Amino acid sequence: MRRGTLLLAVVVTALTAVGGAIPAAYGAEPVVCPPGSTPLGTTCVIAVTEPGAGQAGGTETQPVSSGSSGPAVCTYGGAEIPCTPSGYRWNAARECFARLADPQPAPEDAVWQGHTDGVIVACVPPYCVVEGLGMDDCYIDLYWAPTPPGAAGPSPRELADRAVEAMKLRAGQIGTAPPAGSMGIVGVPVWLWISDPGESTTGPITRSASAGGITVSATGRLERIVYSMGDGQQIQCGAGTAYQASYGAAASPDCGHTYSSTSAGGSGQAYTISATSYWTVTWAGGGQSGTIPLDFTRTVQLRVGEVQVIVTDG
Repeated sequence: MRRGTLLLAVVVTALTAVGGAIPAAYGAEPVVCPPGSTPLGTTCVIAVTEPGAGQAGGTETQPVSSGSSGPAVCTYGGAEIPCTPSGYRWNAARECFARLADPQPAPEDAVWQGHTDGVIVACVPPYCVVEGLGMDDCYIDLYWAPTPPGAAGPSPRELADRAVEAMKLRAGQIGTAPPAGSMGIVGVPVWLWISDPGESTTGPITRSASAGGITVSATGRLERIVYSMGDGQQIQCGAGTAYQASYGAAASPDCGHTYSSTSAGGSGQAYTISATSYWTVTWAGGGQSGTIPLDFTRTVQLRVGEVQVIVTDG
């Protein structure tokens, strides 16, 4: 794309020998005509060197990427435990990891309680599984069950996933000033914020899921939003503050950036702004608790040009 020069619609005729101040594009400090030698009738024209044509400033180019998550953490009694250790199933009523006893006790063993069907289950305390202890190292509770472990329903961690799914978490819409359809200026503060705040975009949000006699409640909180500004810089924010015209040329109090160079020469002649929302979901139920980290990304593109002042004869 070519770099062009856009003459803004603001043209001011100097009324004094020292010239007049010209209000520039969005939020910029007034541009002052050269003093002293400016004759009456001379005009100052604000010219913006554009990075390219055909790419609207602030236009969203990627709706929402798939959310990703870090390692899940499950805890019991304040200690970290495996969420779903291989070969075990969590028994919420007994608060232990259950597995089929191997070998099964003899039919005449009292643990069968007179049953001739079903199975005998070994109920293993969480610390035994964490520390890799065997039958001889900790107390293993044996009990009769009509079916093997795992047939009763989802684990607390699986219910936590269902609760998270019900939250419908996503990256929020990125609000920018300058707004979509206009163009940023080198040296002029850019404001950033989430323009559709709500439970699923900025939190907090709580949902629950139940099955097999277990109920798990989960709460999601937005920890931070990291913006990659496309010029090698990153900023970390919360939901941000929406720009209003009354703020003028002020910088955002909590989420903003000022470009020091034009976006000319970049992909699409624009800076790609990437906003990644980092969430932490805490959950509890069925005798367990834990955390689930999640992140979601959204992008917009913003063209940034340069302002020049051209003095012409009136």
